Amino acid sequence: MMPGMHTSLRALSFDLDDTLWPIRPVIERAEAALHAHLEAHCPRTARAYPPARLRALREQVAQENPQLAHDFGRQRLLSLVQALSECGDDPAEAGPACEALYAERNRVDFYADALPALDALGARFPLAALTNGNADLQRIGIAGRFAVVVAAREFGVAKPERAIFAHTVARLGLDPAEVLHIGDDPWLDVDGAARAGLRTCWVNRNAADWPAGLPRPDLEVATLTGLVAALAEAAPLPAASVGRAEPGTLA
Repeated sequence: MMPGMHTSLRALSFDLDDTLWPIRPVIERAEAALHAHLEAHCPRTARAYPPARLRALREQVAQENPQLAHDFGRQRLLSLVQALSECGDDPAEAGPACEALYAERNRVDFYADALPALDALGARFPLAALTNGNADLQRIGIAGRFAVVVAAREFGVAKPERAIFAHTVARLGLDPAEVLHIGDDPWLDVDGAARAGLRTCWVNRNAADWPAGLPRPDLEVATLTGLVAALAEAAPLPAASVGRAEPGTLA
């Protein structure tokens, strides 16, 4: 751990997908729910666009619209409109189809250590959520655990851009070096946060090797339980002196 972290740390910023819950099974269930909706309401589109092909179309739409790199939801909506129109179904069905997907996308199975760690750390530090994904913390039921929630789709740029980290720090009312960002992705979370001046923690649940040539994080843990233990001696700033937002507010 970087020297001085225990005395200067004032808040924590958390990535969500693959940090608090595994994302692959969530997306697989969400895409299955979307396909079931299309089968029931737009069978021609469902036949022409099974989940794998619809996923490929979304990736194509993303490549054709780099200005939407931060907004997976908009990419998804545009790809559905295109598929529905191509198949002769009503493109207005894209909205309800997306809702079917998002209902399942926000049914997550937390890692066993996630909620206990959030509760333990949230009792001592203001917590921020910082995500590139489409998680809705109100639906998931954890919005109240966070003082600040920043989503790329709302802010307009995504990690690893410096601006989204700087905005999160500003919302907390702190300096970058007073915030520890915690995430699973070496590039989006660790390198991005470090370049913005934040302290960094890599959650390495799978015992992966650190990418060669990338500056190492300040802290590496295998679980969030390990993070709680590593920060046991940190002395947070009293909560009253940290700028707080309404729980669950999207920036």
